[in-house]
Amino acid sequence: MTAAALPEPARSGDAPAAGASRERAAEALRRSTGALSTAAMSRMLTDMPWFAELSAESRSWVGQILQAGIQGFVDWFRLDDDAASPGDTAAAVFGAAPRTLTGVITLGQTVDLVRLGIEVVESHVDEVVDPVDAPAVHAAVLRYAREVAFATAEVYARAAEARGAWDARLEALVVDSVLRAEADEAVASRASALGWAHRGGVSVVLGSAPSRRSEDLFDQVRRAARAAGMDALCATQGDRLVVILGGEDDPDKAAHAVVRFYGDGPVVVGPRADDLASAHVSARAALSGLRAAVGWPDAPRPVATDDLLPERVLAGDGHARRHLVEEVFVPLRQASSARGNTLIETLTSYFQHGQSLEATARALFVHPNTVRYRLRQAAEVSGLAATDAREALTLQLALVLGRQARRADDPEHHPPSL
Repeated sequence: MTAAALPEPARSGDAPAAGASRERAAEALRRSTGALSTAAMSRMLTDMPWFAELSAESRSWVGQILQAGIQGFVDWFRLDDDAASPGDTAAAVFGAAPRTLTGVITLGQTVDLVRLGIEVVESHVDEVVDPVDAPAVHAAVLRYAREVAFATAEVYARAAEARGAWDARLEALVVDSVLRAEADEAVASRASALGWAHRGGVSVVLGSAPSRRSEDLFDQVRRAARAAGMDALCATQGDRLVVILGGEDDPDKAAHAVVRFYGDGPVVVGPRADDLASAHVSARAALSGLRAAVGWPDAPRPVATDDLLPERVLAGDGHARRHLVEEVFVPLRQASSARGNTLIETLTSYFQHGQSLEATARALFVHPNTVRYRLRQAAEVSGLAATDAREALTLQLALVLGRQARRADDPEHHPPSL
């Protein structure tokens, strides 16, 4: 852009009044608006490589912002200082572009754009206006540049705030869908938009929300999860904090990474699910465990739902009942059948005799070492050691529930109809 391409500035030999000077300079700027916009666009193509990578539509919007900015300065400058605020005019500049443009151009790029537009205007002031008017125009450009910078920050702050509020609502919707067993492909897509990497190994962690919840609680949870190599989705439901962890191999170890963000009381982690679509199984077990955890005051934090099976059964959880029958009693019964019913018989006698090896051996007419051997076999089959107080309670409940289930399935033991 050369001086010859710009309109000739108005000339005056006498010092005009302030109003006339302002009007004359504003008119000279108005006539030069098109040329200044063209110069700014040329500078963008050479100085800003990212501009050329934008789509034609986005480049068009950027051009409109530049033109609106220059025209906005001319309109403001034409008015008296007390008649309009440059901040009002600067904020109107960004009305020329759609809100979605804030997702295409970063804040840093917008700052560069504003800076370039101001530089172009300022560098051509002396060529456009009367030399007598130039100092006032230079001062006005500096003031306008400051106000445009504030307006730019406000536009992006509002966009970030709106985006953050939308993300929070979307995240709460995804978590709620998982808890209600409605996690379909649409939910997976929403989770992906929140940064979920679709990795296998998903567990749900439940506990009370902290009494003093910080504004960045969810960000803290997500940072801790990322540090442990996991994804995290967070939401609060009433006084309950729900965290869905993805990309984990050990649910208990994964829960330890975020347990410090929960309030007082038990923190329960559900079993590992394959993906987000099946995470409702983990959520269901975690909800049941959280309700029943009050029955084990000394439970560790976090505690696995399988460790709360006795409390869940006593609380009426049908899934826990079936788990004990299918995963504990049935394998013991099958192993006992292969060994002449010795495992269940030994366990029953062991519990009946106060977990005494000697008393059990006398009752079964075997050596105490034989009892020890059978108990080890039962532990290998069921995953529960009869010599541990907590696991012994689980085994006893499994035996009771298994016998009840067998009796219910046997038509010969059905009570007669009344």
